[in-house]
Amino acid sequence: MTATAAGWRKDFTWGVSTSSYQIEGAHDEDGRKPSIWDTRCRIAGKIGGGDTGDVACDHYHRYPEDIALMAGLGLDAYRFSVAWPRVLPRGKGAPNEKGLAFYDRLIDALLEAGIEPWLCLYHWDLPQALHDIGGWAVRDSAGWFADYAALAARRYGDRVKKWITFNEFAVFTLFGYAIDWSAPGITDRDTHLKVIHNVNRAHGMGVDVIRSLVPGAAIGAVHNRQAVWPEKDTDADRAAAALLHEHWNLAFPDPQLLGCYPPILGEAIEPYVQGGDMAQICRPIDFFGLNHYGPIFAKEEPDSTWGFAWGSPPDDAPKSEIGWAVWPDAFRDELIDLCKTYKLPVVVTENGCGGHLDAPDASGKVHDAHRVKYLELYTAKMREAMEKGADVRGYFVWSLLDNFEWGSGYGPRFGLVHVDYATQKRTPKDSYAWYRSFITAAKAK
Repeated sequence: MTATAAGWRKDFTWGVSTSSYQIEGAHDEDGRKPSIWDTRCRIAGKIGGGDTGDVACDHYHRYPEDIALMAGLGLDAYRFSVAWPRVLPRGKGAPNEKGLAFYDRLIDALLEAGIEPWLCLYHWDLPQALHDIGGWAVRDSAGWFADYAALAARRYGDRVKKWITFNEFAVFTLFGYAIDWSAPGITDRDTHLKVIHNVNRAHGMGVDVIRSLVPGAAIGAVHNRQAVWPEKDTDADRAAAALLHEHWNLAFPDPQLLGCYPPILGEAIEPYVQGGDMAQICRPIDFFGLNHYGPIFAKEEPDSTWGFAWGSPPDDAPKSEIGWAVWPDAFRDELIDLCKTYKLPVVVTENGCGGHLDAPDASGKVHDAHRVKYLELYTAKMREAMEKGADVRGYFVWSLLDNFEWGSGYGPRFGLVHVDYATQKRTPKDSYAWYRSFITAAKAK
């Protein structure tokens, strides 16, 4: 049953998403050791405002309050990530019981509140200790990830049945190893190719581990997918857009689900592919996780690692407060195309709107009409895609809380809940009330 004029499918999942480094804080507490993001935050000039994730939203201590906020929304599910360096401080070897126990407490509290935990194993925070011995650039990294996945599956698989291997493969590999926008800040073509392939191998090994250890698990992976358009209507920018499209949209779902790399990238990556690798990568999964915000634009940049750079949307294009293109039709089209191409149910694991101006007014309320409008437009196009045959099973807003937004620090705010970082006070925004009402109405039909 898909969405019709009569309403949303009865088993549709409504949720919110977060990630460990962006909200947890407690960066050196209870045995946690640094990740590559802790390291990057200490390099001058790399993070907006000189910010760090040391405290973030202090979710490590305030998770009961945050779960109460989730319950107030009427959510079905919460997508979170485990911090690899919290449970395995050296990335491998002896686990950290105090770190493991934190996620026990979180999962148990979610279940008690009637909220299903969706556990993501990797949201960019590679243990620094593993990076120091080669990180994702060495083939051993796939085995390190599989061992970490096994630890989590054995510990939490009795209560967690929704599993995600990685979040946004293309973002952390492209920005971390080809464009110096993310940790670890390497810009080297060969290293980038090795990382792409080893991360794909790690995904496949992780799927097999979870499948073997968690009866009844539903396993997926989260891909960022946006249309890539040339900034200008020139041959050079069209070529840049075609190559960025392969890196951004195809480099991970194609080998994982179709068994092959896209053609341009495939030729470059072939020297790093060994016998049996593609079979190891292409493992059966249960859903396609989609993170989508709006289309992106490419331009030629001969001096860059791959010959392309990020372009700008047209001057007259609708944009969010942080300058991202707002193009709801592209969201509808992406959902339809994904279902046709990969023939899997799709769960929208991130969609949301960033702003700079969210702040309490004199009465203490936070009015974010721009976010409400965005969510109205995008959920309407999701519904339209479902009516046209797209098999969409869930929708998670990014994010529950304002949080640390990577290289942008604490400038952009994506949350349904405002966080005063000085006091950690949480204030639900107008978008929180909108989403609560939306979920209530969707379930009533």
